[in-house]
Amino acid sequence: MAKETEPNNAVAQQNGKETAMNSESQQELSNSVPVENGVGETNGDELKRDSSAKNEDLDDIPWSQRIREKQQNSSTSKSVKRPVTPEESGGEEAQPVVKKSADKKRKTRQASPESEEEYTPKKKSKSSKTKPENPTPKSSAKKETKTEEDSDYEDDKPAKKKKKSTENNHAKQETSSSASPTKKKKKAEEEEEVWKWWEEQSPEQSDGTIKWRTLEHKGPMFAPEYVPLPKNIKFKYNGKPMDLSPSAEEVATFYAKMLDHDYTSKPIFNQNFFKDWRKTMTSAERSTITDLKKCDFRDINAYFLSETEKRKARSKEEKKAEKEIKDKEAAEYGFAMLDGYKQKIGNFRIEPPGLFRGRGEHPKMGCLKLRVQPEDVIINCSKGVTIPPPKGHKWKEVRHDNMVTWLCSWNENVLFSNKYIMLNPSSKLKGQKDWEKFEKARKLKGCVGPIRDQYLLDFKSKEMRIRQRAVALYFIDKFALRAGNEKDTDEAADTVGCCSLRCEHIKLHEELDNQKYVVEFDFLGKDSIRYYNRVPVEKAVFKNLKIFMEGKEPGDDLFDRLDFSKCLFKRINGWINCQSIRTYNASITLQDQLDKLTNPDDTIHAKLLSYNRANRQVAILCNHQRAVPKTHDKAMETLQNKINEKKKEYKEIKAELKKNKNDEKLQKKYTRVKEQLVKLKTQHTDKDENKQIALGTSKLNYLDPRISVAWCKKYDIPIEKIYSKTQRDKFRWAIDMTKEDFIF
Repeated sequence: MAKETEPNNAVAQQNGKETAMNSESQQELSNSVPVENGVGETNGDELKRDSSAKNEDLDDIPWSQRIREKQQNSSTSKSVKRPVTPEESGGEEAQPVVKKSADKKRKTRQASPESEEEYTPKKKSKSSKTKPENPTPKSSAKKETKTEEDSDYEDDKPAKKKKKSTENNHAKQETSSSASPTKKKKKAEEEEEVWKWWEEQSPEQSDGTIKWRTLEHKGPMFAPEYVPLPKNIKFKYNGKPMDLSPSAEEVATFYAKMLDHDYTSKPIFNQNFFKDWRKTMTSAERSTITDLKKCDFRDINAYFLSETEKRKARSKEEKKAEKEIKDKEAAEYGFAMLDGYKQKIGNFRIEPPGLFRGRGEHPKMGCLKLRVQPEDVIINCSKGVTIPPPKGHKWKEVRHDNMVTWLCSWNENVLFSNKYIMLNPSSKLKGQKDWEKFEKARKLKGCVGPIRDQYLLDFKSKEMRIRQRAVALYFIDKFALRAGNEKDTDEAADTVGCCSLRCEHIKLHEELDNQKYVVEFDFLGKDSIRYYNRVPVEKAVFKNLKIFMEGKEPGDDLFDRLDFSKCLFKRINGWINCQSIRTYNASITLQDQLDKLTNPDDTIHAKLLSYNRANRQVAILCNHQRAVPKTHDKAMETLQNKINEKKKEYKEIKAELKKNKNDEKLQKKYTRVKEQLVKLKTQHTDKDENKQIALGTSKLNYLDPRISVAWCKKYDIPIEKIYSKTQRDKFRWAIDMTKEDFIF
């Protein structure tokens, strides 16, 4: 189509040859409109053109549109031909007309400076199956509801007045029109890949034994081999440069990279490192290197620092090339086929060798984590699936166990625990496990009363074992303590749970801070995080604790009669475990707090503050603490400066508005700045309240996501405000199935 800024030639031609138009219009239309299978690009649109469109200014009507209108009114013009069926066209597939494609062609011709005869239309896509419709122009007396496809025809309507900007507008519309289908297609492809397994089977229908029918993957990706240091970078012993064997040099680099870390100042870390390092040395090296204090790793440390700076200074091209390599690796190793569906793998890269750090004051910090070889790895897959090991190696074992969910397994050498490669949290196996966990906890709502009644009665049992079990269950239920288990304290950090408490971990107070029967807890919990709490308890619990501690030393077990090999609550109900009670208490606390704190009339920011406060109560209950971030004070200072600046702006606008009360633009600005100020204040409060609380742990592991999803839907809160993209993938099942009336 010719540009709308150049219609005068066409108008003059029509005015000068009015009598010849009827006979020539069909020929001209065939030159300007591509016809395929007997259907012109008009798609019968001219049949619905209202006669009122003729009264518009001729200069504003594109000439090809006037030709179509003239053809419609002409007595010699014929009806638009119907699409030819495959049978009528000799068996060839009929090409349906795509309105978006036609619209794109019209805009392309409109933006093109070339004449209509020079334009060569592109062939229409055979894959398109859009049915032709007849949109109604703006001038039509009969108004119809716009569909998505109708909106694509707006560019066919004549633009008015601002002719200079019309060309630019059409270019923009063409860009958005061409990009939109691509985005929609990409989104559709992503949605097609989503396996809605929750619609196939509920937790009640699953027997919990068979995890998969078919499983296929590529195995793990191993850590790259060690690259020796440059010849000019030397390790020094007693001030003299010394060449190390490759194995000893590699371990030396592990320590050198940590010179600036607090770990290298800890005696236990240095002792464990030096002991394991000497095992990798040659006999000559062992006879020479006998004292870690005489070892000088500074040159190696400086080398790696310079390499880090070089890495930061990489060009965009280098970063892009590295990303492409990683993407290629992820495409090859990062996915598995589970029951015929493509599922993402969580951790397909095996951890490289290094020095063990551990949490808190772990007794094995500094020990050498050896390189994992294919000969250490057990592969789990379907029968008939071949997963070749790296060249020159072989797998330790290949299993076909569909009762487990792991893909690969090996035993690490420091703690002698099993390590696994599992599917991503967004996978069916992980999601189904979460769903079953929360459904099990939800069932407790109907039987938690009898369970509590039972352990209250057991406080007075004649059997000491039952009394201890009752008090332990009371602690787990009321204070959300982890159960804990037996372990070798020489091989692991001295962390405890409820059942492994020692007498030194509690103090009893008949009265404290105007409260009677107070128990003071002080011990290291999971990940060596200190649990300190003072709580009032039942009188019967207090008396029993005094009995349990009689005649015991501080290092003796508080619950010495409990059998760790048996489930604590087996005699109460077969399916209940400690985690179910902890999960139940966390989720029911969130539900209750949200009901109490949420005001329907609040702004989104105020509602989110209420949500975080509810989440914080759960985190406190579960002892999900964290150290105050080092950047907290600076971040709070920056936020306070923003608040001060916004307050100043708010006062200025408020004063100006008093002078110009009828200024609508100023009123809108006043409202906007006021909302921004409230948002900043809310952020400041929220950040300060949560500086020592880790909200994410409970949100991901102990809170039923359906509670949060229902809350978001009920109060029109975007789910993105609660869950990140990764978290939304993990809880896709909850987001899809939950309605706003869900109650835990």
